[in-house]
Amino acid sequence: MADNGKVRFGLSKLYYSVLTEGSSNAWATPVAIPGAVSMDISDNGSSNTFYADNIAYYKSIANNGYTGTVNVAQIPDKMLTDVWGMTIDSNGVLLEKSGVQPKPIALLFQVETDDKKELNCFYRCIPTSKPTSSPATTEDSVTPFTSSFDFEALPLVTGASAQLDLIRSKSTPTTATSTATNWFSTVYAPTA
Repeated sequence: MADNGKVRFGLSKLYYSVLTEGSSNAWATPVAIPGAVSMDISDNGSSNTFYADNIAYYKSIANNGYTGTVNVAQIPDKMLTDVWGMTIDSNGVLLEKSGVQPKPIALLFQVETDDKKELNCFYRCIPTSKPTSSPATTEDSVTPFTSSFDFEALPLVTGASAQLDLIRSKSTPTTATSTATNWFSTVYAPTA
């Protein structure tokens, strides 16, 4: 198996796709989130050691997915309505109401490597915060401020047997050209 190169750098082509969970998971057509700045991604799991015979007899590890933060130039209004359930009234004003739960989404993105582009997908991300930003006054120079949101990437709990427990996918140098070409057109879903 070939590796994706020696180093990874650069985040681009960040997309979201609203997930409709059910016996056959369905993802909407991916929508671009322009201005990807960064993503912090950490594993979300734990390990437990069982001791017997005066040694570490057994170790179990739970893979509960990932937690992360997405940082972008600005969250598009379309994402605010699609994911966080905000609405735009007849006067073109964006409205946020209490009690609205965010929709689960897939997050798709590209990471540059010294060899090939690495394509990634987290299949079931639950936004755990509303988008935040920190506007500030302009001083001697103009410094753009960014927007961010936190998420948890969790295993799929419904769908075809090939999708159950699936958390993420990542391209390799041997990924089929047609799969890589269509990565941001539809959410890649294994079938077997």
